[in-house]
Amino acid sequence: MLSYSGEERGDAFKSSEPLVSVVMPAFNASPYIARSLQSAARQTYQSLEIIVVNDGSTDDTAKLVEQMAVADSRIRLLTTSNRGVAAARNTGIQASSGRFVAFLDADDLWHQTKIEKQVNALNHLSSQWAAVYTLHYVIDLDDEIIYPGRSNVARGYIYARHLTFKYVGNGSTLLVRRDVALEIGGFDSSYAAAGIEGCEDLDFELRLAAHYYIEVIPERLVGYRQYPGNMSSNHIQMARGALEVVRRSLAANPQLPRYAARSATTATVKYAFRELKRAESRFLSLMAAWAIFRNDPQFILRLAFQEGLRGIQRCLPLGTKVAQSADLPRLNRSKFDEQTVPARVECPEQNARSQRHLMRLTAIDVRLSSILESAGRLGEM
Repeated sequence: MLSYSGEERGDAFKSSEPLVSVVMPAFNASPYIARSLQSAARQTYQSLEIIVVNDGSTDDTAKLVEQMAVADSRIRLLTTSNRGVAAARNTGIQASSGRFVAFLDADDLWHQTKIEKQVNALNHLSSQWAAVYTLHYVIDLDDEIIYPGRSNVARGYIYARHLTFKYVGNGSTLLVRRDVALEIGGFDSSYAAAGIEGCEDLDFELRLAAHYYIEVIPERLVGYRQYPGNMSSNHIQMARGALEVVRRSLAANPQLPRYAARSATTATVKYAFRELKRAESRFLSLMAAWAIFRNDPQFILRLAFQEGLRGIQRCLPLGTKVAQSADLPRLNRSKFDEQTVPARVECPEQNARSQRHLMRLTAIDVRLSSILESAGRLGEM
């Protein structure tokens, strides 16, 4: 059952700028949700409604949101039973009124210019462009930047490349046209029902990318929080979820050339292998390693070499000193906040083999988009 907190606030949203609906799913998010809501409320783009979907929380999440809604009439609280992040996002989309919808997880942060830059980029493009994403930093419990996320980006029709490189990175970077989000059916809640919740955002992105153009702001405008206990720390679940997402996407798009399908499968198995290794699941990680070895034996050989080097370092006194000094930069970490100065991120340099691989996938994307456009199906499901 869905319950609402707050009065109808239509008058608060009268503006010449298109309304953006911020959808925030929240389950037992009381340690972080105030900071996440503040990062949404402090956007330089003011024409917002902020919809928090309380997904059956048993802590003070609802109380904190209600307190913040008193001071900011753009914040609205919806409460449902616990049904998972996909269902919570869908509830928020259905209840939204904006031309655009942006998703923010209840433990992540936005730079204050994120929405303004995304709206400016997407608002001047045709309806064939469905969404725009940004890059991110990985942050810790104290909002401190641990390391930058991936730097590679692509724009336009990116389906074949996104299957392999998974450019968007996390659910808090995307802004999408609301009508398109509804047209593709929103987020798939069947992953949660199957016990493999966590990669629904990738599933959503791939369904977008298969039919629409996607834009990018190549700046790190999101703080993606990682800590023990959050969904992304369930490594086995994330590995299984990613494999199933890509399997379903390939099954739904049989027109994808075999080269791109094999590339997507190999890249996702590599991701699953790393996640299973972090979970210390020896049997499952060995199964993934064998699947990788059949398609890319050099990856396993490089991995074995790196592990050997790390083993040698651990046995040497110097290795101990290096390991101990690794924590020292933490003292100088910067916070992800309104003082963070976003700068354009250049794509990393690639070796000749990687460049050829990217060029082949890009050519496949060009061919697929041409076929869709010729058939009048680009920008349609």
